[in-house]
Amino acid sequence: MSGLKVKTMAEYLASGETPEILFWVGCAGSFDDRAKKITRAIVKILNHVGMKFAVLGTEESCTGDPAKRAGNEFLFQMQAMNNITVLNNYSVKKIVTGCPHCFNTLKNEYPELGGNYEVIHHTQLVQQLIDSRKLKVQGGEFKGKKITYHDACYLGRSNEVYEAPRSVIQNMDANLAEMKHSGQNGLCCGAGGAQMFKEPEKGTKDINIERSEEALSHKPDIIATACPFCMTMISDGVKHFNKENEVKVMDVAELAAGSL
Repeated sequence: MSGLKVKTMAEYLASGETPEILFWVGCAGSFDDRAKKITRAIVKILNHVGMKFAVLGTEESCTGDPAKRAGNEFLFQMQAMNNITVLNNYSVKKIVTGCPHCFNTLKNEYPELGGNYEVIHHTQLVQQLIDSRKLKVQGGEFKGKKITYHDACYLGRSNEVYEAPRSVIQNMDANLAEMKHSGQNGLCCGAGGAQMFKEPEKGTKDINIERSEEALSHKPDIIATACPFCMTMISDGVKHFNKENEVKVMDVAELAAGSL
């Protein structure tokens, strides 16, 4: 985060202020080198519009999503309760996430453990900023580019967030090319359900190769994602076909930040 203006919740509390929103960075956004670029893009957008936001910093821990998907409910509840205690101590009301997995867990699974917050995904926040005319992304470097968008499972089918990322892309005056398997008929990248952390079962073709092949069939300039897990899987798929020099894989937040 060097060079970026980011305050923690603890710093806001010490100064007697309250941020508008908490940015939940997530494990991938904190530690994965590729996902860190998505984190920086989100921060760049928030700073650009002058939004008062904060991060938890070292007080943020894993939401527990991988543990729960892998079947370790006990570990999930331990991780969730620790996070809920921190969030409630700061009286957090609204959260924006950089990851659909964090988004789904915080939004749908924390309430039954006492964590009740308004949770939005970063593509929803960017769409809201565009709609309220606080953010302009028209006529940027992606104008006229052919972009195909891959729906993340925990954003799309699990939470029915289909319009926001597409709206952001179309606001850039880009050419959105829809895949056969998109929207409610989307195809998983292969990383969900804690599959990100294990080798795939034996088969004829890895699912991320199948998905990347479908995206590349449209001959796009860019394959857009909105999830750090999808970013890893689709990027690996593009590399499998030796197309990484021709086709970029970018998060919607990176597209928006690059169009400022």
